[in-house]
Amino acid sequence: MTNIYLEVGEKKVAACSLEWPGWCRFAKTEEAAIQALMAYAPRYNVIAHKAGLEFNPGEAVVVERVTGDSGTEFGAPSVMVASDTVPLDAATAARWVALLRAAWELLDEVVAVSPSTLRKGPRGGGRERDEVYRHVIEVERTYARKIGVRHKPFPPGDRNALAALREDMGSVLSRPSDGAPLAPGGWSNAYALRRIAWHVIDHIWEIEDRRD
Repeated sequence: MTNIYLEVGEKKVAACSLEWPGWCRFAKTEEAAIQALMAYAPRYNVIAHKAGLEFNPGEAVVVERVTGDSGTEFGAPSVMVASDTVPLDAATAARWVALLRAAWELLDEVVAVSPSTLRKGPRGGGRERDEVYRHVIEVERTYARKIGVRHKPFPPGDRNALAALREDMGSVLSRPSDGAPLAPGGWSNAYALRRIAWHVIDHIWEIEDRRD
Protein backbone atom coordinates (compact mmCIF):
# COMPACT_ATOMS: atom_id res chain seq x y z
CA MET A 1 0.00 0.00 0.00
CA THR A 2 1.22 3.50 -0.80
CA ASN A 3 -0.39 6.67 0.49
CA ILE A 4 -1.08 9.28 -2.17
CA TYR A 5 -2.81 12.62 -2.43
CA LEU A 6 -4.83 14.13 -5.25
CA GLU A 7 -4.45 17.75 -6.33
CA VAL A 8 -7.67 18.42 -8.20
CA GLY A 9 -7.88 21.25 -10.70
CA GLU A 10 -10.63 22.10 -13.14
CA LYS A 11 -8.94 20.42 -16.10
CA LYS A 12 -6.09 18.43 -14.57
CA VAL A 13 -5.61 16.17 -11.57
CA ALA A 14 -2.26 15.27 -10.03
CA ALA A 15 -1.83 11.97 -8.21
CA CYS A 16 1.31 12.08 -6.08
CA SER A 17 2.93 9.73 -3.60
CA LEU A 18 3.41 11.04 -0.08
CA GLU A 19 6.17 8.51 0.62
CA TRP A 20 8.15 8.50 -2.63
CA PRO A 21 9.09 12.06 -3.63
CA GLY A 22 8.86 12.79 -7.33
CA TRP A 23 6.47 9.95 -8.12
CA CYS A 24 3.59 12.02 -9.48
CA ARG A 25 1.51 11.96 -12.65
CA PHE A 26 -1.26 14.05 -14.19
CA ALA A 27 -4.47 13.21 -16.05
CA LYS A 28 -7.90 14.71 -16.68
CA THR A 29 -9.71 12.74 -13.96
CA GLU A 30 -8.89 11.34 -10.52
CA GLU A 31 -9.15 7.76 -11.70
CA ALA A 32 -6.98 8.36 -14.75
CA ALA A 33 -4.36 10.19 -12.66
CA ILE A 34 -4.12 7.27 -10.24
CA GLN A 35 -3.84 4.83 -13.14
CA ALA A 36 -1.09 6.93 -14.70
CA LEU A 37 0.79 7.07 -11.39
CA MET A 38 0.70 3.29 -10.99
CA ALA A 39 1.67 2.77 -14.63
CA TYR A 40 4.87 4.70 -13.96
CA ALA A 41 5.83 2.61 -10.92
CA PRO A 42 8.37 0.51 -12.92
CA ARG A 43 10.04 3.69 -14.15
CA TYR A 44 10.19 5.16 -10.65
CA ASN A 45 11.69 1.88 -9.45
CA VAL A 46 14.81 2.71 -11.48
CA ILE A 47 15.34 5.74 -9.25
CA ALA A 48 14.53 3.88 -6.04
CA HIS A 49 16.97 1.11 -7.00
CA LYS A 50 19.67 3.68 -7.75
CA ALA A 51 19.06 5.14 -4.28
CA GLY A 52 19.52 1.69 -2.76
CA LEU A 53 15.88 1.39 -1.69
CA GLU A 54 13.36 -1.41 -2.14
CA PHE A 55 10.29 -0.17 -3.99
CA ASN A 56 7.13 -2.25 -3.58
CA PRO A 57 4.34 0.35 -3.54
CA GLY A 58 1.35 -1.97 -3.68
CA GLU A 59 -2.11 -0.46 -3.99
CA ALA A 60 -2.52 3.34 -4.07
CA VAL A 61 -4.64 4.70 -1.21
CA VAL A 62 -5.88 8.29 -1.39
CA VAL A 63 -5.41 9.88 2.03
CA GLU A 64 -5.67 13.57 1.09
CA ARG A 65 -7.35 15.74 -1.54
CA VAL A 66 -6.61 19.41 -2.18
CA THR A 67 -7.99 21.92 -4.63
CA GLY A 68 -5.55 22.71 -7.40
CA ASP A 69 -4.54 26.13 -8.67
CA SER A 70 -3.08 27.62 -11.84
CA GLY A 71 0.09 25.60 -11.27
CA THR A 72 -1.93 22.41 -11.29
CA GLU A 73 -3.51 23.38 -14.60
CA PHE A 74 -0.02 24.06 -15.98
CA GLY A 75 1.01 20.55 -14.96
CA ALA A 76 2.97 21.05 -11.74
CA PRO A 77 2.11 19.78 -8.23
CA SER A 78 1.91 23.23 -6.71
CA VAL A 79 -0.34 22.98 -3.63
CA MET A 80 0.94 21.90 -0.22
CA VAL A 81 -1.09 19.33 1.69
CA ALA A 82 -1.53 18.76 5.41
CA SER A 83 1.22 16.12 5.43
CA ASP A 84 3.70 18.78 4.32
CA THR A 85 3.45 20.57 7.65
CA VAL A 86 4.10 17.63 9.99
CA PRO A 87 7.56 17.04 11.47
CA LEU A 88 10.02 15.09 9.34
CA ASP A 89 12.52 12.91 11.17
CA ALA A 90 16.17 12.54 10.20
CA ALA A 91 15.79 9.01 8.81
CA THR A 92 12.93 9.97 6.49
CA ALA A 93 14.71 13.14 5.36
CA ALA A 94 17.86 11.14 4.57
CA ARG A 95 15.84 8.55 2.63
CA TRP A 96 14.07 11.18 0.57
CA VAL A 97 17.28 13.06 -0.17
CA ALA A 98 18.82 9.76 -1.34
CA LEU A 99 15.98 9.55 -3.88
CA LEU A 100 16.56 13.15 -4.98
CA ARG A 101 20.28 12.50 -5.41
CA ALA A 102 19.48 9.38 -7.41
CA ALA A 103 17.22 11.47 -9.66
CA TRP A 104 19.99 14.02 -10.19
CA GLU A 105 22.41 11.22 -11.07
CA LEU A 106 19.96 9.61 -13.47
CA LEU A 107 19.24 12.95 -15.16
CA ASP A 108 22.94 13.42 -15.88
CA GLU A 109 23.19 9.87 -17.23
CA VAL A 110 20.12 10.23 -19.46
CA VAL A 111 21.36 13.55 -20.86
CA ALA A 112 24.77 12.02 -21.59
CA VAL A 113 23.35 9.17 -23.69
CA SER A 114 20.51 11.01 -25.42
CA PRO A 115 20.71 12.71 -28.83
CA SER A 116 20.90 16.50 -28.83
CA THR A 117 17.78 16.66 -31.03
CA LEU A 118 14.65 15.18 -29.53
CA ARG A 119 11.48 14.05 -31.24
CA LYS A 120 8.97 16.88 -31.56
CA GLY A 121 5.41 16.81 -30.31
CA PRO A 122 2.38 16.53 -32.60
CA ARG A 123 2.46 20.29 -33.12
CA GLY A 124 6.20 20.49 -33.55
CA GLY A 125 6.90 21.77 -30.05
CA GLY A 126 9.33 20.75 -27.35
CA ARG A 127 12.77 21.78 -26.13
CA GLU A 128 15.91 20.07 -27.33
CA ARG A 129 17.99 17.98 -24.92
CA ASP A 130 20.35 20.74 -23.78
CA GLU A 131 17.49 23.21 -23.44
CA VAL A 132 15.65 20.76 -21.17
CA TYR A 133 18.79 20.31 -19.07
CA ARG A 134 19.37 24.06 -18.78
CA HIS A 135 15.73 24.52 -17.81
CA VAL A 136 15.96 21.93 -15.02
CA ILE A 137 19.08 23.51 -13.54
CA GLU A 138 17.78 27.07 -13.71
CA VAL A 139 14.43 26.15 -12.19
CA GLU A 140 16.24 24.17 -9.51
CA ARG A 141 18.32 27.22 -8.64
CA THR A 142 15.03 29.14 -8.25
CA TYR A 143 13.50 26.35 -6.18
CA ALA A 144 16.58 26.42 -3.94
CA ARG A 145 15.63 29.88 -2.74
CA LYS A 146 12.45 28.37 -1.32
CA ILE A 147 14.61 26.43 1.14
CA GLY A 148 17.04 29.26 1.88
CA VAL A 149 19.80 28.25 -0.58
CA ARG A 150 20.99 30.99 -2.91
CA HIS A 151 23.46 30.55 -5.75
CA LYS A 152 24.29 32.93 -8.57
CA PRO A 153 23.44 31.88 -12.16
CA PHE A 154 26.03 29.64 -13.79
CA PRO A 155 26.42 27.88 -17.15
CA PRO A 156 25.02 24.32 -17.28
CA GLY A 157 28.50 23.06 -18.12
CA ASP A 158 29.96 24.37 -14.85
CA ARG A 159 30.02 21.03 -13.04
CA ASN A 160 31.61 22.50 -9.92
CA ALA A 161 28.88 25.13 -9.53
CA LEU A 162 26.16 22.54 -10.15
CA ALA A 163 27.70 20.16 -7.61
CA ALA A 164 27.89 22.97 -5.05
CA LEU A 165 24.23 23.85 -5.58
CA ARG A 166 23.11 20.25 -5.23
CA GLU A 167 25.30 19.72 -2.17
CA ASP A 168 23.84 22.75 -0.40
CA MET A 169 20.29 21.71 -1.29
CA GLY A 170 20.89 18.16 -0.14
CA SER A 171 22.44 19.36 3.11
CA VAL A 172 19.45 21.54 3.99
CA LEU A 173 16.88 18.93 3.02
CA SER A 174 18.66 16.15 4.94
CA ARG A 175 17.99 17.81 8.27
CA PRO A 176 15.02 16.82 10.43
CA SER A 177 12.24 19.39 10.22
CA ASP A 178 9.36 20.60 12.37
CA GLY A 179 7.23 21.08 9.25
CA ALA A 180 7.64 24.84 9.08
CA PRO A 181 8.85 26.63 5.92
CA LEU A 182 12.63 26.45 5.52
CA ALA A 183 12.81 30.10 4.44
CA PRO A 184 10.47 33.09 4.79
CA GLY A 185 7.66 32.61 2.30
CA GLY A 186 9.25 29.33 1.25
CA TRP A 187 8.53 25.63 1.35
CA SER A 188 8.51 22.98 4.04
CA ASN A 189 11.04 20.17 3.83
CA ALA A 190 8.49 17.57 2.69
CA TYR A 191 6.93 19.71 -0.02
CA ALA A 192 10.32 20.92 -1.26
CA LEU A 193 11.61 17.39 -1.64
CA ARG A 194 8.53 16.25 -3.55
CA ARG A 195 8.41 19.32 -5.80
CA ILE A 196 12.14 19.37 -6.61
CA ALA A 197 12.31 15.60 -7.19
CA TRP A 198 9.17 15.73 -9.35
CA HIS A 199 10.66 18.38 -11.64
CA VAL A 200 13.87 16.44 -12.17
CA ILE A 201 12.10 13.12 -12.73
CA ASP A 202 9.42 14.57 -14.99
CA HIS A 203 12.10 15.87 -17.35
CA ILE A 204 14.08 12.62 -17.18
CA TRP A 205 11.00 10.83 -18.46
CA GLU A 206 10.38 13.55 -21.05
CA ILE A 207 13.86 13.13 -22.51
CA GLU A 208 13.57 9.32 -22.47
CA ASP A 209 10.19 9.44 -24.21
CA ARG A 210 11.26 11.93 -26.83
CA ARG A 211 14.54 10.29 -27.82
CA ASP A 212 12.87 7.15 -29.15
